[in-house]
Amino acid sequence: MTINTVAVIGSGTMGRGIAQAAALAGHGVLLYDLTDEIVQKGLRTIRHSIEEGIRRGKTTAGDAAQAIAALSPTTDLAEAARADLVIEAVPEELELKRKVFGRLDAAAPPHTLLASNTSSLSISAIAGATHHPTRVVGLHFFNPAHLMPLVEIIRGDQTSDETVAAGRAFVAGLGKTPVLCADSPGFIVNRVARPFYGEAFRLLGERAADHETIDRLMRSLGFRMGPFELLDLIGLDVNLAVTQSVYDAYFQDPRYRPHPIQQRMVASGRLGRKSGRGFYEYE
Repeated sequence: MTINTVAVIGSGTMGRGIAQAAALAGHGVLLYDLTDEIVQKGLRTIRHSIEEGIRRGKTTAGDAAQAIAALSPTTDLAEAARADLVIEAVPEELELKRKVFGRLDAAAPPHTLLASNTSSLSISAIAGATHHPTRVVGLHFFNPAHLMPLVEIIRGDQTSDETVAAGRAFVAGLGKTPVLCADSPGFIVNRVARPFYGEAFRLLGERAADHETIDRLMRSLGFRMGPFELLDLIGLDVNLAVTQSVYDAYFQDPRYRPHPIQQRMVASGRLGRKSGRGFYEYE
């Protein structure tokens, strides 16, 4: 099928990045959130990001103007459900996502594809809240979604071949690299990444080195960012939720165990860049 219109459910960091990528690729984009104030704030942030792309020479003024014009706000979930493709980007809570998908499924016409940006939750479990699980697929973008090239495409137990093919074509049309993966805990990247963060936390907890030293050592090995810099960028709360999800999905396998340091930081509001302070401080 041809995907012309895209609706993004949630105007947080990931939702904004996905909406920006889709708009820059020429799609009409509806950005949904609970209140007009929230969604307008999201649109302002996207416009600022697109304008920053002009200043950096990444986007032409003409493409930027077209992308900004392609973005529209909505607080009506039924209106969003009428897009060709709906991408859910709400907080990483299974019951919340199932509730959203149940409502989307009830309102969406037969041709609409429903995708989740979940980073670790089961697509099959999310699709189980719908009457049409064949049209549900995972499209897991990475932060920042408008820049990172990789997108995981997750096939649920009942996802159809046509849905997978349409998802792959959409991702490729954004200029990104689609990677098909099984519906397993953490999929590919987040499953591989758990030891990257977990070992760094263990070293920090055992006082083998401070966070700055660990980050510097990892960069010296070729990583563009150290684990604690990356945690601040992603958000410690988001990362903790993914870690807990993978840990539970593998029946508390010690390899994926969350660390108390991260839990304390999240409880105290030190979430990284978005809160102004994590392992590092930001203005």
